[in-house]
Amino acid sequence: MLALRLARGTHPLVQVRRLLVAAASAGVGFLLLCTLGYASTHPAYSTTAALRLLWCFVPLAATVQFAVAVARTDPSTRPRPGLSAVGLGPFRLSVLAAVSTAVSCTLGSMVALLLFLHLRGDLTGLPFDGAAAELLGAGAPLPVAAALMLLALAPVTAATASAMALRTRPVQAAMPDDDEQEITPDEQMPAPAPAPTGLPWGVALTAVGLAVEAYSSRDGAGSAFPLPGKLDTTPAWVLAGWSLTAIGLAMAGPGLTHFAGRLLQAMRPGAVRLLAGRMLMDEAHRIGRPLGAVCAVLSAVIAAFALYGTGPRPFGPLTAIGAVLVLGCTTATLLTSALEAKQARAHVVRMLLRLGAPASALRAATALRVAILLVVFAPITWAIAELAALPLTR
Repeated sequence: MLALRLARGTHPLVQVRRLLVAAASAGVGFLLLCTLGYASTHPAYSTTAALRLLWCFVPLAATVQFAVAVARTDPSTRPRPGLSAVGLGPFRLSVLAAVSTAVSCTLGSMVALLLFLHLRGDLTGLPFDGAAAELLGAGAPLPVAAALMLLALAPVTAATASAMALRTRPVQAAMPDDDEQEITPDEQMPAPAPAPTGLPWGVALTAVGLAVEAYSSRDGAGSAFPLPGKLDTTPAWVLAGWSLTAIGLAMAGPGLTHFAGRLLQAMRPGAVRLLAGRMLMDEAHRIGRPLGAVCAVLSAVIAAFALYGTGPRPFGPLTAIGAVLVLGCTTATLLTSALEAKQARAHVVRMLLRLGAPASALRAATALRVAILLVVFAPITWAIAELAALPLTR
């Protein structure tokens, strides 16, 4: 009840983010139900159905990542000293975040079930009923237990991940009013965050993924990995290599962001460059992994366009839905993580303004951070895309 009351009283933008989580959960649930429908109508192709189910875990992972980012920026789950006094400590707040995330994802799963049954022809009396009966396997009964279990994947996974992510978040100290706050020399700039340590492992995984892709596509050998729709001629090991590359880029993202901050402060920087680089280094842990994930998704999009951009596109409607889900969720996660970073440095911005820093300098620092991230990540994205598409275009 407390989670529902807090959800009703939050800002409209917070409600929009929760609705986006529900929409992503609906898309994932719809894809999972489509895979179940295929398995029901093709019992002799159990291996193919299992591979399609594995493909659905990619948009599921993107949705869970987005749900965790939304939970971290939710004002109702932000730890404050006053809440601990009434029994809402870090553990209770993590449970509250898990309940809020589960409610949003469950709403999306219910919408997915209704839409699936409607397009399948099981629910009649509405427009477009039975419009995709053949695609969704209307010729065979739908296992109820399996459908409910698949629909519960997104709510349970997202709620668990949100609770684990928020349980260890530190309590923010109470900030005095601007008129009463006094700034000591030790408080003028916080200590720098430690440098990320995942860059070597991320580079290694990315290299392994590219090597696996190049080796498996050398002579076209390997079993096909059937994706929902028409794209069913890609060797399974090629997509496994793409997955390793994506994980490696996500692991290397914080280290690359930290390197971008150091690069911004090189060669006798001024005050604005120093401030921008320092903030970027402090935000590396928050925005680095979403940046790496977006880099991986964009490189896959560029590689797919290089393979099929000039010819007939072997993409079905369900493949398109999954691609839109992954691209949309990773981009939304990056924007939400940037909002979390902005909230985390709000006290530093107030401190700098009280010390006399002009607002134009802070805006220039923000523009510099965006520019240096583009300079660092854009060539990496393009290079990974070219290397990923090269073995398949020979």
